[in-house]
Amino acid sequence: MIGPLYARTKSVDDTRTLAGELSPLLRAADIVLLAGDLGAGKTAFTQGLARGLGVREPVTSPTFTLVRPYEGRLRLLHADVYRLDRLQEVVDLGLVEQLDDHASIACVEWGDLAEPVLPADFLEVRISYTEADDERVLRLRTVGAAWSGRLGEVSRSISQWLTGPEELYA
Repeated sequence: MIGPLYARTKSVDDTRTLAGELSPLLRAADIVLLAGDLGAGKTAFTQGLARGLGVREPVTSPTFTLVRPYEGRLRLLHADVYRLDRLQEVVDLGLVEQLDDHASIACVEWGDLAEPVLPADFLEVRISYTEADDERVLRLRTVGAAWSGRLGEVSRSISQWLTGPEELYA
């Protein structure tokens, strides 16, 4: 593990914009794990990534469909594993195989729950509430060889939102 980086956004649109700034860094077979409480902004983050990838259709939560594919510069597989009871169900979704079969990336909501059965290379984005209604703190950490060399690029692409851990809840 390298990092983490901390960022603060001031609105839902700000969270989407930050995510969009990360999209040029995405490569085929990348996995972005999203973690955070209900309503923290996981889907909004995915919407920003999708916009940055050139996805033209509306991106909605895949809570009841589990995985939704979207076509852009890379195929985006938007997954939500919240409703799954066992890790084997995550394996059964076939996300890893779908990444291998197409020029795809996966964005997995509640990804921290699925981490044990996913490849050990990912970008984790943990979104937390703050005292302000629309403000969020995002903790980004890169894990594994595929992401370790990109921490500097991640940092540069979201530099306007970066903050230090000691300033997060000031």
